[in-house]
Amino acid sequence: MVLSGLIYQTWVGGFDGLLGGLLGMTTGLACLLPLYAVGGMGAGDVKLMAGIGAWIGWQDTFYSFCVSVVVGAIMAVIMVAYRGAWKKHYENFLKILSEWSVIRDPYELSKIAAERKPTMFLLPYGIPICIGTIGYFVYTGMM
Repeated sequence: MVLSGLIYQTWVGGFDGLLGGLLGMTTGLACLLPLYAVGGMGAGDVKLMAGIGAWIGWQDTFYSFCVSVVVGAIMAVIMVAYRGAWKKHYENFLKILSEWSVIRDPYELSKIAAERKPTMFLLPYGIPICIGTIGYFVYTGMM
């Protein structure tokens, strides 16, 4: 997806298009790479956001990411409500927040997240990314 986006941007905008695609890809990476680094997100989600960035440029990628965050939060709340596991997930949230404020080493945070992952109810974040991006496209008239 990244490669095809960069090719498209180059075809349409020449060298400036390529730079715009690279900047969009970098923006997509920058939005999710920190969460991936500490074990809070999968590599596929990061690559998806980078691919979107390569196609649509940095500004639309950032706004698409922001909408995706809202969609992801709504989906997470619905998932927790459906399971009725408010206390468990709130305690996990506080524990993770505490770890992030105390532990500064991303490798250590990643290791802790990997140990905790089998006990958690996970949201495949590619779904909110797709819904949020399409919603952003519809809202802005891009689609």
